[in-house]
Amino acid sequence: MKIKIFRYLADLRFAIFILLMISICSIIGTIIEQDQSIEIYKLNYPITNKLFGFLSWETIIQCGFDHVYKTWWFICLIIIFGTSLSTCTFLQQLPTIKIARRCQFIRTSETFTRLKISTVLTKRTFTKIISNIKLGNYSLFQQKNLLYCYKGLTGRIAPIIVHFSMILVLLGTIIGSIGGFKSQEIVPKTESFHIQNIFNNGQLTNIPNISGRVNDFWITYTPQKTVSQFYSDISILDTKGNEIKRQTSSVNSPAIYKGLYFYQTDWNLVGLRIKYENNQIVEYPLINTLNNKNKVWLTWISTSENLTNGFIAIIDNLQGYSSIYDREGKFLGNLELNENFTENSDIQLVEILSSTGLQIKSDPGIPIIYTGFFFLMISTLISYITYSQIWMYQKNYQVFIGGNTTRATFEFELEFFNYIK
Repeated sequence: MKIKIFRYLADLRFAIFILLMISICSIIGTIIEQDQSIEIYKLNYPITNKLFGFLSWETIIQCGFDHVYKTWWFICLIIIFGTSLSTCTFLQQLPTIKIARRCQFIRTSETFTRLKISTVLTKRTFTKIISNIKLGNYSLFQQKNLLYCYKGLTGRIAPIIVHFSMILVLLGTIIGSIGGFKSQEIVPKTESFHIQNIFNNGQLTNIPNISGRVNDFWITYTPQKTVSQFYSDISILDTKGNEIKRQTSSVNSPAIYKGLYFYQTDWNLVGLRIKYENNQIVEYPLINTLNNKNKVWLTWISTSENLTNGFIAIIDNLQGYSSIYDREGKFLGNLELNENFTENSDIQLVEILSSTGLQIKSDPGIPIIYTGFFFLMISTLISYITYSQIWMYQKNYQVFIGGNTTRATFEFELEFFNYIK
């Protein structure tokens, strides 16, 4: 009973079926947004207008389609597929290699006709062909008038390495799913932060007890005044506030500390610091009236104590200036950093206060997944090694010779004819 179960698991058709199920689940996880709030699903998948005629937000929540890759049934599919690969390796692939190493003599002339290439020669060529085959780096086994040769046995282990690499990838996927997390932090420049706004985590996630500080945030621009890159200077702090590591994070180049990745994902402007003629510095908050769809902020800068007189400051960049408008929307000029607004005004823009958006991510399965892909590349190279076999059988005054190969059939035919010509 156990043997039948294992052989059923090792069956290629069963493995393809499970892989198809995993693919379908992955497609669902790609189409439906993952790890979003229930309000987003209610808005995008209403009951009155179901996707594909049956998929609504209630179905998505009940079936776990909002977090497909962390559901118990998806993890079970991965475990079953990994078990199928393991049983196939032990029940089929490893015995195949053992059989390939054995002497497999052909004792009947009829069998040669079923080989990919075969011919019949005269008796006097038997020993001469053996000498030629030895020069081709074949392993030879002879028993009186029977000869068996093979080479390229290393190429036979490529499927085993493929299975091993796929199991590593699946294992890394499970570990990352149940042990990783994602956090989003919006941190003003020069302020400290903790890992607390977690929006995606696994069942066995362990949040590290560390904190950080954003030392600086800046944006570089192209000559055409478009954004070139965003940068955040980040310090990792221990529990006593001492700096452990300092690194600059930018888009597509995260800061890394012990498996934690600090990605640059967003930015914001929070205020302007204005200096008046009496050296008084006032901080004015910036407001984004477009709900962050466009990076444009504005504030009211007062020129009187009762706040009734003043002008509007609008800013959409970190290039060191703010555009100034009056009550009627008339453009008055630009307020530059550390410069007076006009000759008769002592109002100066001292600092533009900014904040950076950091996504903190941990995926403990990544090293295992990368190791799996490394072995997969190794198996691809090994698979190019051709496994070739040659048989000879001498009967009376005739020599039957034939061969098989796993790939590169044309090259094998040329090699074969060189041995017998």
